[in-house]
Amino acid sequence: MRIAFLLFDGVTALDVIGPYEVLSRLPGIESVFVAREPGAKSASGGLRLLADQALSDVAYPEVVVIPGGSGVHALLNDEPVLSWLRTAHSRSRWTTSVCTGALLLGAAEILRGLRATTHWRSLELLSSFGAEPVSERIVESGKVITAAGVSAGIDFALLLASRIRGDGMAKAIQLALEYDPRPPFDCGSPEKAGPELVELVRQSTQRAES
Repeated sequence: MRIAFLLFDGVTALDVIGPYEVLSRLPGIESVFVAREPGAKSASGGLRLLADQALSDVAYPEVVVIPGGSGVHALLNDEPVLSWLRTAHSRSRWTTSVCTGALLLGAAEILRGLRATTHWRSLELLSSFGAEPVSERIVESGKVITAAGVSAGIDFALLLASRIRGDGMAKAIQLALEYDPRPPFDCGSPEKAGPELVELVRQSTQRAES
């Protein structure tokens, strides 16, 4: 089974690496990093990730993983990328996204009429693509699975691992990774963080994107 991870400049590194670390441990899996053009892509914080194949080389992967990041917005009208995504989705077993990668699924008209989630700052944008925004960490709509912001990619990948190879294998991977989250602060969602912290994040993000 081939899992294609889309890379692009401005991708959020953990959106890719989190799911990869989980899914690459499944037996019989081939992980492929694809981009419009092969080569190194600049991720968050200056990290560079390598796309080893072009989109045209991986037309029909069994699983598609679309990460998010600031670079997503430049792809929303990129027809070669959207066309590849629609073609891949037509035969995939699962088409998935992490964080704002859901916006790219929306732009490819994959989310129309479906429940979906994304990072809380972009959740309302999903309705412009005909989707039903849902404030949940993971949303399954048939073979389309969307995950909320960044760290939710690990949870989503464990769920997908269970769909592919069963709960036992997914649990074994979780244990091998010692994935037992106990964050020092209970503020990982807007509801928990409160309005002041939410506004601080909004303002800092706007400055970073300007």
